[in-house]
Amino acid sequence: MHTLKLNSLHDTERLAETLSKVITGGTVILLSGDLGSGKTTFSQFLGKYLGVKRHMTSPTFNIIKSYNANIKLHHMDCYRLEDSDEDLGFDEYFNDTDIALVEWPQFIAEFLPDEVININIKYLDESERLVEIEASGEENIKIAEVVYDQFTA
Repeated sequence: MHTLKLNSLHDTERLAETLSKVITGGTVILLSGDLGSGKTTFSQFLGKYLGVKRHMTSPTFNIIKSYNANIKLHHMDCYRLEDSDEDLGFDEYFNDTDIALVEWPQFIAEFLPDEVININIKYLDESERLVEIEASGEENIKIAEVVYDQFTA
């Protein structure tokens, strides 16, 4: 696991930009953290650097929003699925060509692929966050290491 301290909104943007440069189709990113920790803000920055032109909002009521960018990005907010066992066809979003970004992944744990990048964002204060990055799968582990090394360089 890699731990980073973000001291500003700019650091959050820089982390998203760094990640955007090394992920490819098939990458599944799980974003965890309390309400207000910055998951959607991080998602918006990541979308920006992946080439999303539209303003990204949290897909809380839609659950899934897909964006055509340099690569197709599926942004999921599973908060409303806490007590649901509904299968919304998640497996079609976890594929080899698209990137999937999942907020509140614990609510769809049984549908998630084995190889993912977990990003946990902890609120410290108004401008500071503690970010833990943990990955599974050889390619994702390399991505996490590169992101950590480049961000801390």
